[in-house]
Amino acid sequence: MRTLKSLLLMTITALALTACGARANRSAATPTPTDRDGKIVVGGLERTYILHLPPAFASMQNLPLVIILHGGGGTGKGMITLTRSGMNALADQDKFVVVYPDGIEKQWNDGRQLQQARAMRENVDDVGFIAALINDLSQTYPIDRTRVYVAGISNGGWMSERLACDLADQIAAIGVIAAPFSENLSATCQPSRSISVVLMTGTADPLVPYQGGEIGLLNIKRGKGLSSDATTQFWVSRNQCANSPSVSSEPIFDAQDVTRVRKQVYAPCREGSVVVRIIIEGGGHTWPNGWQYLPELVVGKTTHQLDANVALWEFFKSRKRESVQ
Repeated sequence: MRTLKSLLLMTITALALTACGARANRSAATPTPTDRDGKIVVGGLERTYILHLPPAFASMQNLPLVIILHGGGGTGKGMITLTRSGMNALADQDKFVVVYPDGIEKQWNDGRQLQQARAMRENVDDVGFIAALINDLSQTYPIDRTRVYVAGISNGGWMSERLACDLADQIAAIGVIAAPFSENLSATCQPSRSISVVLMTGTADPLVPYQGGEIGLLNIKRGKGLSSDATTQFWVSRNQCANSPSVSSEPIFDAQDVTRVRKQVYAPCREGSVVVRIIIEGGGHTWPNGWQYLPELVVGKTTHQLDANVALWEFFKSRKRESVQ
């Protein structure tokens, strides 16, 4: 049996890496023939990524692009394991492209201004990186520029929200898992257009308080986030949505799983956008139906009542950015 000291050390280590993605790097999924390593130089820095292409992509046109952002301490390769290659399988089935970029020293400059992370301390231009990546991939592959989507977990979820603030002219919709809206960005975020948002939040996340406030445990602080309610209302307000959502309880797929899933849909919204909030009762700092990358004591439960890969793609595939800049 692990001692309290070893569990405490594991917790501190996980928090130092923002808990999400570090373990996934150790046993990342084996690349397939349609997985390609890529590099691009942005702001004087060499940036890397893994690209997954559907079979026979060369004969296709107007392929959607899904960008998946890792959590702090993670990598693009690790995200393939964390998601159990689920997004890649959907890409092969429904014919779209998936890209898994890497943050600088495994972190994204998501707007929290943390001194612990080089990407934030040096104000690395991650918005510019994602914009350049979209442009570069669109010039090389048959990408539909009106159907570009971004999703991420934890640090990658905050980065997805920052991209919605700063790159709405390039992105049709975002998905945010285990990340509230950053207090730092709440006063300055002014998207150039409405953007559809799906939020997946665990009520028992031990690292990111459901009710908002300081992120982290013990004396390791990772900035402040809005509550789940306030995060939802932020996007409802920005998109000028109807204030009264439709509410539903999702089916129970695993009777042994004590987590439960509720959904709130805010629509109609300006410019055809929509805001969806998925509340995972008892869920933790995890990718729904993904790999339990650390013990429940550290990151909470992974729900098996919802598959984040499927939920994200179902949300994304009907969204389209009407105008291309």
